[in-house]
Amino acid sequence: MLNFNMEDASQVCVGAFALAVPISFSEEAWRLGETLPTLNLVMLFCLAVFFLGIFTYESVFQRNIKHRLGGFIFRIVIAYIITAVVVSLILLALDKLPLLSDPLISFKRIIVIAMPASMGAIIVDSFDKE
Repeated sequence: MLNFNMEDASQVCVGAFALAVPISFSEEAWRLGETLPTLNLVMLFCLAVFFLGIFTYESVFQRNIKHRLGGFIFRIVIAYIITAVVVSLILLALDKLPLLSDPLISFKRIIVIAMPASMGAIIVDSFDKE
């Protein structure tokens, strides 16, 4: 059984940070978060979760989720949530997360940047698995 522990959480944080930092400094990412239609943001979110699922299934769980479906789903969800928190902190540090003045833009920027950052998160998380 693959448990999710503090080592896993730190690996997810580092992987998310590694890809989120260069993207978070990009004005293009900020503008995409402002201008991308909702349907496209939903598509980005779905793509992120889909690829997190594929990678987790193939690499972390090595196609063996029959008796570990809850752990499989939990790992995908927690990886995305941790990634979103890391992205939020980076954008906040850059003063590009207008949570109080424009929460919708903040949310959209997080989704745009979390898409690639979540892949970095799950890849680093998979380095020392079974």
